[in-house]
Amino acid sequence: MLHWNEIRTAATVAKLGTVTAAAEVLNVHRATVTRHIDTLEGMLGAKLFQRHRRGFLPTDLGRRLLQIAEASDEQFEQLHRYAKSQSDIIEGDFIITSIAQMAEHIFPVIAEFASRHPAVRTHFLATQDLAKLEYGEAHVALRVGARPQDPDNIVRPAGVMQMGLYAASSYRDRHGLPENLEEFARHRFVGTTSPDPRAPFLQWMSRHVPAQNIVLASDDVPALSAAVLSGVGIGFMQRLAARQHGGLVEVLPHQAEWDVDMWLVSHVDLNRTPKVRAFLDLMAEPDSGWPFR
Repeated sequence: MLHWNEIRTAATVAKLGTVTAAAEVLNVHRATVTRHIDTLEGMLGAKLFQRHRRGFLPTDLGRRLLQIAEASDEQFEQLHRYAKSQSDIIEGDFIITSIAQMAEHIFPVIAEFASRHPAVRTHFLATQDLAKLEYGEAHVALRVGARPQDPDNIVRPAGVMQMGLYAASSYRDRHGLPENLEEFARHRFVGTTSPDPRAPFLQWMSRHVPAQNIVLASDDVPALSAAVLSGVGIGFMQRLAARQHGGLVEVLPHQAEWDVDMWLVSHVDLNRTPKVRAFLDLMAEPDSGWPFR
């Protein structure tokens, strides 16, 4: 196979009978054709052609080389047809990873994906850690926050998670609600005491809420949402989730700086595979079940 170019050249000469005709078909210079034949004959230690004024006449060895080349061409064509047929088959394991709180949002998409491709078994890995896509730990990662920058990954937007500042009606009944930022110092909040939180809404809270007013701290966003629903204090929740719960009051009008960008990430080597393309294309469909745009 190291000499496949030379073999193809010699086979073309054997079929067409002249160096000039072979050079035109192969779109190379006549000297390249001659050099390929000389290389093969030197390697084999025997002549492939008898040269004469009207062209090149293949020897027995040359005719044998032509048979081998034609058989190889047919086998490669069969391999190409097989690869093309396989490119439309979607089956096997499919791994998607994300933070746990995205599960309820991604599962409707996974349900539709399973309906369309019943031969696929999907694995959902809920973790705060970033999966190493280059090592095959996941086919697709759903990530939140700043746009991923790894040059070996393909990144596409997955929408925006809108956040809102809420209090339970039970909290309002006991403590009232702040009417402006100056009144925050008289209220109770649930949030994080981290000096450098990654989430933009928690960064905003760290700038505007005194640390002593954080009466419940957690790095787990679902836990903070549960605390808000329980009336522990004022805090951030997904606006989509908040609309599904009664008894919540929006403390301040929505601000875009609270929102979280989301991204679908796949490794460049897997991005064009049938399973990954099918899932990514489904996520882009308006009726996929994915609620963020």
